Amino acid sequence: MSHGILVYQQIRALIESGALTSTPAIAPTQIQPSSLDLRLATRGYRVRSGFLPETVRVADRLEETSLYTFDLADGAVLEKGHCYIVPLLERVAAPLPYLIRANPKSSTGRLDLFTRLLADRCGRFETVPPGYTGPLFLEIVPRSFPVKVRTGLSLCQIRFSQGQCALGDDELRAEHRRSPLLFDDRGEPLAADRLRIDRGLMMGVALRNDRDVQGPIGFVAKRYTGVIDMQEEGTHEPEAFFETLPAPRDGRFIVAPEEFYVFASKERIRVPAHLAAEMVAYDVGIGELRTNYAGFFDNGFGGERGTRAVLEVRPHDVPFLLEDGQVFFKLEFFRTQELPEVVYGDRRLSSHYQGQALRLSKHFRC
Repeated sequence: MSHGILVYQQIRALIESGALTSTPAIAPTQIQPSSLDLRLATRGYRVRSGFLPETVRVADRLEETSLYTFDLADGAVLEKGHCYIVPLLERVAAPLPYLIRANPKSSTGRLDLFTRLLADRCGRFETVPPGYTGPLFLEIVPRSFPVKVRTGLSLCQIRFSQGQCALGDDELRAEHRRSPLLFDDRGEPLAADRLRIDRGLMMGVALRNDRDVQGPIGFVAKRYTGVIDMQEEGTHEPEAFFETLPAPRDGRFIVAPEEFYVFASKERIRVPAHLAAEMVAYDVGIGELRTNYAGFFDNGFGGERGTRAVLEVRPHDVPFLLEDGQVFFKLEFFRTQELPEVVYGDRRLSSHYQGQALRLSKHFRC
């Protein structure tokens, strides 16, 4: 058995074999270097609560919890703070030997749009066990803004893995020695003795201006806004939805409970072509807060000199003091079964965030 995450050409082969199906057919643009974008179907359900369908079909649970249904063909507005379940166009048509894991897409997370994948008789969110066949569903909860969505829109993506994929700490150190994984703002590799490794690469938050970030060091969502149309790219005015956060003189900033912030990482990350990565959403040893929604980093992210990671931050319970460079999140690395035919940033892909500094989602004017 080959251990590792499936890549571009292997995912394409699954689709060509009929193991993954959809009507309309899965488009080539949905396939990423080590993940597959999933799309919303034609009908949604406003439900009174989220649920885990551990012993039932999702459709059966929807009959009990649904308040009303709505059509997505011409677009529908999902209200802030409400819970929705939307069937996805894609389904697993044949048993696969792979574990399927899901994550929101980058643009979904940067809008504070909380999503979780569901499958029939599966007792965990965002995870589909090997051997599953059947439909897939997405739970959607807009946390900061009302959003307009349509049939065919991609809000989440999945990965296929087999066996033990994660790199250990010694393997991470060896990878960095061979070809650096972390860089400073000048594009210089971090010295090995500056790496912070604990079952993944520990990285910090940027709260001071440096060579490639001048001006705001973050954004905080406004509480009462208009609707974000998620089909529209580069059209929404940032100031209508976010307030900018100027760089604090002392490099320290207090985040407030249940507010939504967008920050950037202190270091620049590079994901080699033979690896994929994932940001860990929670680490209670670092703080009682969520540091990201969208966690997948595909092969090739960061190019040759690294790219900042953008952090989608929602603190819980108590105000929390951050300091520039403080360890704030962790990035785990995974081996892939093959080298992908295309990597992140390839012109054949819609890679919106290669070379990013601090940046909101693609829906906003730069």
